[in-house]
Amino acid sequence: MMATPPVGGHTVTMTNREFLVISGVRQVESFDDEQVLLETTLGLLKIRGAGLSINQLNVEEEKLEVEGEITALEYIRDRDRQRGKGLLTRLLK
Repeated sequence: MMATPPVGGHTVTMTNREFLVISGVRQVESFDDEQVLLETTLGLLKIRGAGLSINQLNVEEEKLEVEGEITALEYIRDRDRQRGKGLLTRLLK
């Protein structure tokens, strides 16, 4: 039996690579049907796949549900995020 995570904690539960329940979600940075980028209590989380959709977002409980074909979960360091912004900025000049 799994204990309930502490308030402000972060958990990721995936079922059959088709359904994710994530706690500790502070905000959704961006999303489309191939990628969801979240700010969590433990940093940025990138979810990649196909046909992705956000079924539920509860800001008060910091909980998010994602459904679709999930192919990857990746945590991103803030400096990697800044590096990516610099590249994007250079490309758009």
